[in-house]
Amino acid sequence: MLSQENASAKEAPPRLLVDAMHGRLARWLRLMGYDAEYFGAGSDDAAIARARAEDRLIVTGDRQLAGRRGVAALLVTAAALDEQLAEVRAAVGGRTEPFSRCAECNGVLAELSPVDACGAVPPYVWHTQTTFRRCPGCGRVYWQGTHWPALQAKVLALLGDEAAL
Repeated sequence: MLSQENASAKEAPPRLLVDAMHGRLARWLRLMGYDAEYFGAGSDDAAIARARAEDRLIVTGDRQLAGRRGVAALLVTAAALDEQLAEVRAAVGGRTEPFSRCAECNGVLAELSPVDACGAVPPYVWHTQTTFRRCPGCGRVYWQGTHWPALQAKVLALLGDEAAL
């Protein structure tokens, strides 16, 4: 159930506020490029207030919250993560830039020079990688490690034809 119209595939998707029931979903939405803030604690009224203040769509499994009049919310009914991701994607659409956000805090990643990465990553990584990105929010550093091919394949599969990696 979505209380607003689906976004066109060419438009940017709405900013999301993912409730405490869906922390793992929030991380994967971020990997897919969605602006997905996590609301881990607080009342429904606090979530609604934050969503309105930040112009965000609430993503929730709470039928009462999603059904409240005047609340922009997407009710996620699937239990499995891949199905939840498909539900959100089908409802909000839009074009995203995969791997552009911090999976931990939702910050927009910035390029990090190899010189600046020295000391911020393990020595082996610094010697074997040439491309690094850092989250300006939490300081986490990302690179295309051994997990990259599997992660990239999963995100490509989730995004389908819209992916532009």
